[in-house]
Formats: sequence, structure tokens, C-alpha cells
Amino acid sequence: MASDDSAKLTLPNQEPMTLGIFKGTLGPNVLDIRSLSSAGIFTYDPGFRSTAACQSKITFIDGQNGQLLYRGYAIETLAEHSDFIEISYLLLYGELPTLSQRTQFVDNINTHTLVHEQITQFLQGYKRDAHPMAMLGGLVNTLAALYHEPFDIHDAKERDLAAIRLIAKLPTLTAMCYKYRLGQPFNHPQNHLNYTQNFLHMLFSVPSQSTPPNPVLVDAMDKILLLHADHEQNASTSAVRLTGSSGANPFACIAAGIATLWGPAHGGANEAVIEMLEEIGDEKNIPTFIEKAKDKNDPFRLMGFGHRVYKNFDPRAKVMRESCHQVLAELGHPHPLFNIALRLEEIALKDPYFIEKKLYPNIDFYSGIILKALGIPSKMFTTIFALARTVGWVAHWQEMVSAPDFSISRPRQLYCGQTKRDYIAPKDR
Repeated sequence: MASDDSAKLTLPNQEPMTLGIFKGTLGPNVLDIRSLSSAGIFTYDPGFRSTAACQSKITFIDGQNGQLLYRGYAIETLAEHSDFIEISYLLLYGELPTLSQRTQFVDNINTHTLVHEQITQFLQGYKRDAHPMAMLGGLVNTLAALYHEPFDIHDAKERDLAAIRLIAKLPTLTAMCYKYRLGQPFNHPQNHLNYTQNFLHMLFSVPSQSTPPNPVLVDAMDKILLLHADHEQNASTSAVRLTGSSGANPFACIAAGIATLWGPAHGGANEAVIEMLEEIGDEKNIPTFIEKAKDKNDPFRLMGFGHRVYKNFDPRAKVMRESCHQVLAELGHPHPLFNIALRLEEIALKDPYFIEKKLYPNIDFYSGIILKALGIPSKMFTTIFALARTVGWVAHWQEMVSAPDFSISRPRQLYCGQTKRDYIAPKDR
């Protein structure tokens, strides 16, 4: 980061102020406004749309050109040549692992895939039909109680152990939430399987039958995990950073990320895609719903199309689209919803209205279809998102805590309430 340029800010009844301009390795310039507070001035930026709250070397997004980089590597390249466990190492440590580093990393994760047996008892306190995100957030927060020894966030070894534990245990906890809702026995992890195979084993195997995971489905799930692993300073990542800035236990920080991800405006989009397809109901109804989507006065919206960040095609969607078609070809379109989805996709890629407004199918559209095809209930979709995003959350938490300017976050406000008032006794009100 360099600050070669500056800007002059002139305010009423004050001397002009010089503000530095930072330039990162990629992306727009950033105005350094830290000195404003000493002058008793704050900026107003609801939603932090124009505020850089941190420096980061992890992920870069160029929404105008449809680019997503993990530590400098294009997401399409990683999806083609890498896998989730390798990009987890990349996000955590900054470089792709050597063969020996990967082997050691996998061994470290396998050491921590089991969870404490008391987790089972804790889980039984929930109703069977409780939302799995509520259960998962509670279970992750429970890890803070199980690993309650004094935690030194400034100790790199302790931080690394917490990171490994989280990445290792999230598949186990996620699968436990799924099995609990079904009333089926929990499956212990099988460390001879790779990370994604093991997750699918814990989801779908039963004591009476353990079927080796289908390679096409394993690859599709691994792509989902890889593509969702990080996405810069989104709401849940910011929540993890904000919570972590107080020095909170790392398991509690990730639980905060899970709580934020649960919001329908953040992590629930692929679940909404399935709900939309079910609302359409039949291919013959598609033209009616397309017209409803084009009508500004109609509340209906096509879910899974367009993106707030990507103004062109979501680069993750290109990868997910290919994977989606492979899964449907492998399974033979087992549900009529998929025919509706494929027809919607065809229309969106050809209809001038969608092309003009750049309403292309996004990652949520395709991942929702894949997860549905795998037989995963829609309420479980966001838990899988959380499983994938945990590594990104942990990487950002690590980066923040180890930064030389680490301090607690303290946003300011534009106060619009009453000025100071005198207290009036109850009898005089």
C-alpha cells in the first residue's frame, strides 16, 4: 500500500486538511480519513458501501469485469486445477502448498475431525424441525465452551490450532445437524476419505449401507465449497472481523459469521431459488412468470439472476454452470424442477431483456439446483455455505489479529435524537 498522492478537504470555519490517498495493488484508490476524528468530524456511510475498514491480502473482486481472485489466483483457474483443501491452505497461509505441506495439512485436519461426545447431548436439546442454521451456530459456539482454556490470540500457534479445528469440525457438525433432523444415527468421520468425500459420507451413509460417493457428485460438492470459500468484505466476514476485534474466542467469532450468513439477503439466496422454482411449478407457467419479472409493479422477482457485486457474469457461475449440467446428466434430471431451471437458464441467456440488464444466472442459481439434485433439503443449503465460508472467515480473523494496527472496531454514528433534556417527575408529566 502506497500513499503518494493526497487530497485537500476544506470545511466551514476550519483550516484545510490534507488527506492521504492509498493505492492498493488492485482496485480503486482509498482516501485516508483517519485524521478526521481528531477534528471532531466523521463520515456518513450507511452499509459501509464506500468505506475500506481494513487492509487485506486475501481476496479481490472486480465486479465490473467479473473477476474474483484468491490470493492473486483467478477463481476459474483454481476451480479447474485445485480443490477445496488446497485453496483452504492458500487462503490461510498465502501460498499454494507443496506436496509435503498438503500432506501435513490434511493430517492436521484429520486429527481434529471428531467432535466431543457432549455435542450429541447438546444437539438433542433442539426440536427436530429447528432450522439447521440455528443448530449449527449453537454447536460452533459450544466449541468455545469445550475449548475454554485461556486463549492467547497473539500466539500464532494457538490461532493456527483454532483454524485447523474449525475447518476439520465444520463438516462433522453440519452433517450432525442434517442427521438429527432426519432422526438417523450420526456418522463418525472416515479419515481415509478426502475432505469432501468424508462430508458426503457423513451426510448420506447409514449403518446398514455405506455407498462410496459418486465421483461426479463429489467433484460438484467440492466445487461448491471452493467457490464459496471467501468473497472479500461481505456482511458475515465483516461480522467475524468486528467480533474478533474485541479479542473474542475464535469459535464465538465464527458463530457470529454463521448468524450473519443466515440472513436471507446474504446466505439464503440458493434456498430462495428452489422456492421460486417450486412456485413456478411447471414449464408451461414460465412465460407468465417471465412477464411478471419484467413488470416493475409486480412483486415477483426471479431469484438467482444478477448480482449486487458482479455487473457482468459472476465468474463463479461459469464454473458452477458446467458442474450443474454434469450432475444433472449423471442423475438424469430426477426432478421436474430441473427442467424448469434449465428452461429459465436458456431464456435468461437469450432474452434481450435479461441480456440488456445483465441478469445472468449467478452461483446461487446453479448451486441451489446441484444441492437439490444431491438430495439435500433446502433448509440445509446455508449450512453448507457456512461450512465452505469458515475457511475464509478464519483467514480474515487471522489476518486481522496479526496486523500491527490491530484494535477494537468502534464505528461512529450520526445522532438524530433528542438534545439534552431535564427529567420530569412522574406526577408532572
